[in-house]
Amino acid sequence: MPRLRVTFPRLSLPMTPEDMARTHARAFAGQSRGWSAQEIADLFQSPLVFAVGDARAFALGRAIAGEAELLTLATDPDHRRLGLAHACLAAFEATAQSRGARTAFLEVAADNTAARALYGVSGYQEIACRTGYYAHADRAAVDALILQKSFA
Repeated sequence: MPRLRVTFPRLSLPMTPEDMARTHARAFAGQSRGWSAQEIADLFQSPLVFAVGDARAFALGRAIAGEAELLTLATDPDHRRLGLAHACLAAFEATAQSRGARTAFLEVAADNTAARALYGVSGYQEIACRTGYYAHADRAAVDALILQKSFA
C-alpha cells in the first residue's frame, strides 16, 4: 500500500485549496458538486481542521472535544485502486487521535458502495441514517449513512 505523508495545514501541506478542489471535483464528478477552493480555504480558518494526503488523494477532517469528523475523502479517478484512500483514512485517524479524538464520525451516501466497503473494513459501523439527504437533479435523493468508529 502506498504511504502518504501525514501533513498539517499550518505546516507544509503539499497541496493548495485549489489542488484539493480539483481533486474533489474529479473524485465526485457525476455524484455531487465538488467543493470550491474558497470553501476548502474557509474550513482552514479553524485550527480544528486538518488535512492529510496529497493531490492524488486526501482526507479533510476536524477534531474537537474527543471527537473527530471526516469531512471528505477524495481520490482522483486516475489514482484509484492503489490503496490511497485507505492510507488517507488511516492518516486521518492517526491525526485525529493525536489531537485527542477517541471517536470518529463520517457521512457517506448509501449508494457509494466503494466508500462503504472501505469504511466497513476500517471498522466503521452505521449508527444513523438521514433519509433523502443527498438531493440530485437527475435522479432520486439518496440517504446519508452516519458511521462511527471508536478508537478506544
